[in-house]
This record gives sequence, structure tokens and C-alpha cells, in this order.
Amino acid sequence: MELTLTEVGRLADAVLDEVERAVVGKREALELVLLGILGDGHVLIEDFPGLAKTLIARSFAQALTLDFKRIQFTPDLMPSDVTGSAIFSPRTSEFEFRGGPIFTNLLLADEINRAPAKTQAALLEAMQERQVTVDGVAHPLGPPFTVLATQNPIEYEGTYPLPEAQLDRFLLRMGVGYPTREQEWEVLERRLAHRRDEIALEPRAGTAELAEIRDAIERVHVEASVGRYMVDLVAATRESPRVQVGASPRGSLALLKLSRCRAALRGRDFVVPEDVKAVAVPALGHRLTLRPELWVQRVRGEDVVAECLDAVPTPRID
Repeated sequence: MELTLTEVGRLADAVLDEVERAVVGKREALELVLLGILGDGHVLIEDFPGLAKTLIARSFAQALTLDFKRIQFTPDLMPSDVTGSAIFSPRTSEFEFRGGPIFTNLLLADEINRAPAKTQAALLEAMQERQVTVDGVAHPLGPPFTVLATQNPIEYEGTYPLPEAQLDRFLLRMGVGYPTREQEWEVLERRLAHRRDEIALEPRAGTAELAEIRDAIERVHVEASVGRYMVDLVAATRESPRVQVGASPRGSLALLKLSRCRAALRGRDFVVPEDVKAVAVPALGHRLTLRPELWVQRVRGEDVVAECLDAVPTPRID
């Protein structure tokens, strides 16, 4: 039996409510992560240390009943440490493939920019192709498969920054941000009440429900005027004088996916311009290559997307 969009909204709220038992006061950031998971994409979380990036990934894995694995990226990490390798078996006198930690449902790639380019490429290839090729043999990654990658924006020694073309593989990039004074006190209060660091979350959905939600999202309608609004926003990033290379059609598809997911989370079977505006910055900001002189002015791709949102007329829909 198909899930209705109202049921999708209720299920998503239940998942977010459960994750908020562990992560305090970050509903908007948590919703973006959930949009990435429901959109069958990958999420890059870029923020300072200690802001619950790892906790967010682990909490979603518990609430969605997903197999979860974590890789700490380091400069000496090899591609085979991620994908797995062929091991000689004395029992059979043959080489047998043993999969690495990438064979999971939800993979946390912690500090992805600390691994060398070859290891990053092995991960990003699996993200795009949904398979791992070792010794000429392809090993598919079973659905669902989502990568939550993190990186630290303030420390660049011993790092290998992801090129813009590889950043484009992530459905969205987001930050968590520091909590307010009251939110941080609530973190301490909860820690005192629980009397332990970890909190066990209850499963609110499973892989079957996740597949049904994704099917339901495919029924969300996008009016032509709203679709053209997405196209115009992406085109505006290419025409901006601040940008060397604007967002590609992959950016338009990301807008489409995330907008439909957001509409479904609100129980609607149609997308409105507010859905597009809400996801435009995380969907497009990391896909832009800015002019070199703007680095000195600390201008980011997110700033350019915000300017485009102000410049492109919002369509009126019935």
C-alpha cells in the first residue's frame, strides 16, 4: 500500500523528533540532512569541531534503522581501506573480495579533506556509480546508500581540499552552527538527566519505509512555472559577475529533488516557490567557482546564491 503525502510528513516529523532527543535545537539543519537522505543523495557537513556532526549521522542511522559505519579520513588512508580488497584464501587457493566499510547504508566520512586525492576519488566514484570496482569486478552497493561527509573549515594544514568538480557530487552542503545560550544549557541539562554521554534512540522507520517515502516523493507535482524558476536561478549563478563557473544542470536536478522532498515533508503533493528558496543555498552554494580575487573578500558561493534569489522574480502559482 502506497504512503500518502500526509503519512510521509508524519513519519518525517517522527524521525526528526527522535533525532532531536540527541541533537538539541538544530531542527533546520536536521531537516536538511533528512532531505539529503530522502533525495537519495549525499550530504557534506562543513563546520567547526564539536558541533555534533558525528552525532547527527549516528542518530539518523538509529532513527531510520540503517546500517552505519564511520571512516576517519587521514593522510595515510588508502583506497582499499575504504572500498575493500581481494584477499588470498588458503582454503580455496583463490583471491576473495572482502568489502570495506563503504558497504553500508549510511557512511560517515569524517574529515574527508584529510585523505589524499586518490582515496577521495575512490569514495566519490562509489557515491556516483553506486558500485565498487576491484580487479575489474564490479561490486554493487545495495540501496539505500548515503554518505555524510564532514570537513573542518578552519584547519588546512595536512588537508587535500575537494576540487569544485568533486564537490558537485554532493546533493547539498550545509553547516550546523553554534547553539544559542539556552540551547547549550539544555544540552547540559539533558546530560545531567541521562547520567551518561550516549542516548539510545528508538527506530521510527526502516529501509522499507524509506523506499516507500522515496516512491511517494516521485508523486509530488512541479508546475512548469516553478520548474522554470529553478532553471532561472541556476542560470543566474552562471551570469553573476562574481562567478567564473556557475552551477551545472546537476544543480538544477538537485533543486528539483530537494524541493520535492521538502514539499513531501510538509504533506503537500506540489512544490511551491518557498520550497525552492529554502533549499537553493545548500543545493547550489558549493557548485560555484568564484573569481580568485573574491577569496580575499571572504565571499562564498552561498552569498552569490542569496543574491540570485533576490534578483530572480518569484513566480505566482495557483
